[in-house]
Amino acid sequence: MLGVVMAGSVRREAGAGDVDAAVRELLLLMPRMAGRVKRIPVPEVLRSHALAPRHLSLLSYLLFDGPMTVNELAARLEVAPTTVSLMVGDLSGKGILDRREDPSDRRRRIVAIAPDQHDAIADWLAPGAAAWRRVLAPLSPAQRRLFVDTLRAYDEAAAEERER
Repeated sequence: MLGVVMAGSVRREAGAGDVDAAVRELLLLMPRMAGRVKRIPVPEVLRSHALAPRHLSLLSYLLFDGPMTVNELAARLEVAPTTVSLMVGDLSGKGILDRREDPSDRRRRIVAIAPDQHDAIADWLAPGAAAWRRVLAPLSPAQRRLFVDTLRAYDEAAAEERER
C-alpha cells in the first residue's frame, strides 16, 4: 500500500520501506480518528450518565457478543474482575445494564444490556462498526489479523513509551 505523505510542502509517496514516512502519516491520522470518535454523539437517553471510553468497550462486548459474566468481561477488557464489577455496578445503578443470576451457577451473575437501552446503544455503536466492516471486509483474514495485531502492538508500545 502506498500513501501520500507531506514532506515540508512537497507531497511524496510513502513506500513500504519508508518507516518514517508511515509514522508521519499515522501521526497526522490518529488524532483525526480519535477526534472523530469523540464527536460521535451519545444518544439522548444516555447523555446524563457520564459514560467514559471504558464503558464504551464494555458495552461493545455485550452488544456484539451478548450477555456474559463479570470474569468473561474482565478477560476481554484485559482488566481485573473488580474493575469490571465496579463498572457493572455503576451502569446497573443507572439502568443501562441488567445483572441476573446464572441459572447454572447461582453464585455467578450474568451481565447484559438492559432491554430498554439496547436500541440506543446499538444505534450509538452502529456507525463505527459499519465503517470497520467496510474497510476490513476486502482484506484477507491474515491481513485483518495483521491490522488488529499492529494496532494492539502500537497501543502496548505507546503505553511503554509513557512509562519511560
